[in-house]
Amino acid sequence: MEILLALAIRPKVLLLDEPAAGLSPAETATLADLIRGLPLETTLLLIEHDMDVAFTLTDRISVLHYGRVVAEGLPDAVRQDPHVTAIYPGTAVPHP
Repeated sequence: MEILLALAIRPKVLLLDEPAAGLSPAETATLADLIRGLPLETTLLLIEHDMDVAFTLTDRISVLHYGRVVAEGLPDAVRQDPHVTAIYPGTAVPHP
């Protein structure tokens, strides 16, 4: 509901912090469809731990670990980055 309220004013930039948190898979799919349907003129800044959501909705990705950028770029390149694959499956890189 909050996303719909934000969209009602036709923002140029939409900031979403964990929009898929606590949603069922069906609700997440509906949310992703809604976001995909945004006008191309709307810039989206998405903070999301659901990697499926993040990788399917974005043109560029920055991955932070302990507040530091460890990977940045196109989704396919970030998905294959060794730091990212170490962090997200659960074998995290030790804190610097």
